[in-house]
Amino acid sequence: MSVRDRARRLAEAQGFQRTILVMILVNAVTLGAETAPGLEAGVGPLLHAIDRTALAVFVAELVLKLVAYRGAFFKDPWNCFDFLVVGIALVPASGPLSVLRALRVLRALRLISIVPSMRKVVNTLLSAIPGMASIVGLLVLVLYVAGVMATKLFGATSPEHFADLGTSLWTLFQIMTGEAWPDIAREVMADQPGAWLFFLVYILVSTFVMLNLFLAVMVSAAERVAEEDASEQRR
Repeated sequence: MSVRDRARRLAEAQGFQRTILVMILVNAVTLGAETAPGLEAGVGPLLHAIDRTALAVFVAELVLKLVAYRGAFFKDPWNCFDFLVVGIALVPASGPLSVLRALRVLRALRLISIVPSMRKVVNTLLSAIPGMASIVGLLVLVLYVAGVMATKLFGATSPEHFADLGTSLWTLFQIMTGEAWPDIAREVMADQPGAWLFFLVYILVSTFVMLNLFLAVMVSAAERVAEEDASEQRR
């Protein structure tokens, strides 16, 4: 058996995958523990040693996969993701690059590439992006039209929330999330009782209709990904 075949067998072994999974979880916990001043002062050297050990294991895993798959390694987007995340951790985090030290926590995202169910969820999200982009464009259009209308209708009544287009857009975005919209509506309706119609229509369109459109796109994408997985398994 060649070195490449041995490396591939080891990289694809269930025990090896479980070991990497455990190392990712342990590393994620230690990175979180480093943010606690008490733990950092008490067991800081131990946490740093675990972090360096985990990084060494991840580098060894990448080298093993590069030996096993060679050029085919970079044809898998998940392998490229792992390579990027681990590569960031190898950049010296000093001077102007000190911000990269905070990016070490991205290693916890490697759980996505290890756990198949998580990969399927991400694949579904990526598959839904084209449809979601159209819905986001429609939502932006609705928000803009409503912002212009609200500025003209309620700018004098409630300048705190609708003084200009920028303020109105922010207020309407806040209303869309369901945050404090009854207080805003009551303030406007105190002077303009008919304003309830504007808020009612806006909330129905921006929240309920758009939310259902997003759900429809996600369900469609999930079905499409499931069909593709089933067709690949039948081959």
